[in-house]
Amino acid sequence: MTRFIHDRFAKEFLEELLSPIGTVNIGRDVTSEVREIDVYFIPGVEIPEYSLSLGLLGKMAGTTAIFEPFRNPVTIKEVWSCMSKLWGLQSELERQARRENTRLNDGKLPKLWILTPTASESLLEGFGGVENLENWMEGIYVFPKHWRGAIVVIHQLPEIPETLWLRILGKGKVQERAIGQLSALATDDPLRMIALELLYRLQSHLVVENQREPEPEERELIMAIAPLFQQQLQAAEQQGLERGLERGLERGLERGLERGLEQGLEKGLEKGLEQGRQAQQRLILENFLQVRFGELSQRMTVFLSPISKLLAADFTVLLLAISMLTVDEAGQEQAVRLLAEKVLTMRQNELGDILSTALTNLLALPVTELTLLVEQMPQLSAAELRERLINS
Repeated sequence: MTRFIHDRFAKEFLEELLSPIGTVNIGRDVTSEVREIDVYFIPGVEIPEYSLSLGLLGKMAGTTAIFEPFRNPVTIKEVWSCMSKLWGLQSELERQARRENTRLNDGKLPKLWILTPTASESLLEGFGGVENLENWMEGIYVFPKHWRGAIVVIHQLPEIPETLWLRILGKGKVQERAIGQLSALATDDPLRMIALELLYRLQSHLVVENQREPEPEERELIMAIAPLFQQQLQAAEQQGLERGLERGLERGLERGLERGLEQGLEKGLEKGLEQGRQAQQRLILENFLQVRFGELSQRMTVFLSPISKLLAADFTVLLLAISMLTVDEAGQEQAVRLLAEKVLTMRQNELGDILSTALTNLLALPVTELTLLVEQMPQLSAAELRERLINS
């Protein structure tokens, strides 16, 4: 199960990074024996700046290519299988060219890139793989010319920015260090955001889909991803504060003209900062739930506004808890329960002894009554709230 989770991550990762500069086909069948290519890439419109930002991966994407990523060290049998896919695809393209009465340019023939964390010397020597440091960096073992391929030994790649997007597909400490190096990129960097979204999904799959306790290596990977989640939320919160400051200044200046500049600025800044923070947290929560569960249910929507008022630390803990849930109907119901529970704990001092009963009764309400009660909750006294929740 774990291997398939990592395989899916590698395919989605390569698809997302390569799609801006070409056509990416995941799971393309080769008709000779219906063998499936992991990632088939055809270059499209050239975007030199973007290709450069992909570093070594961008250079590999300069020609039509097959990418075959392996979570564990590739075996001799697996290399033969990859080569068979390459030859099958090449034969298919040649047949197509004959049918269309066109000439198949050698430059359009696909090149095979086998991505493996490590590889033995005997395996590399057996397939004639040698380093070509004039054109490629260390860790890339190029096959003889007409074999049109290479084995990329990820753990031998130099740990430089140009190899980052390949090292994320490594294993163990190499992958963890690569993930840690994402924190050096700007929080609004598109590649960083793509990588983080897929890493969060990988983290969720490792926690949810495994039917056993994660292995130490998997647990370390999960822990390596978590700080980036926190960093991204802090950046989003800071952005919200900056927007709030700007709005607060505007409103403060307007009110200052009417009630006095000093008082207006003070109130405007305070209110603007808080409104900006809450608006940003609501947007983060809404987008996060949509990514995980698709269209939001009415019951989820009810809790968006009150949850946006949480302190940043509590908000982060809630998102991490939701990220651990299954991506199905049961997980969605658990998410609604977590949201409702968090809203009630905001009044915990007033509901401590009936919190469990209050949660059950709150979730049992029809959507219209639930919406009304949640909207009225801030204005209700402790006694009124207890009565409404006990008698619901």
